[in-house]
Amino acid sequence: QVWLAESGGGLVQAGDSLRLSCAASGRTFSSVTMAWFRQTPGKEREFVAAISGSGRRTLYADSVKGRFTISRDSAKNTVYLQMVGLAPEDTAIYYCAQSAQSFAPLTQGRSGYSVWGQGTQVTVSQ
Repeated sequence: QVWLAESGGGLVQAGDSLRLSCAASGRTFSSVTMAWFRQTPGKEREFVAAISGSGRRTLYADSVKGRFTISRDSAKNTVYLQMVGLAPEDTAIYYCAQSAQSFAPLTQGRSGYSVWGQGTQVTVSQ
């Protein structure tokens, strides 16, 4: 059974940096698209970034482009989200997600992902 476990969240100040990690189980990690989403209370879970199985292709939400970087280490079955220049509006629970099929296209839609982690809280203060 596939599982995902996020870590690295915390409380930081505006302008700080933070790196989130997502450890994944499963032998097919290197072939599946991985993504990060985030959610705040009362709002829909929104797309943040996605990366292809090979790591060569990435996709970002406009709100984080230029500030966040998604990467992966297939040897460690881990995907990362490096966040710089954090702002209070980045405060959210951040979720890692895995596509249902191997070699799936990058997508911002939640329906493209079938496995989700429990989330890690990121809080950015003024």
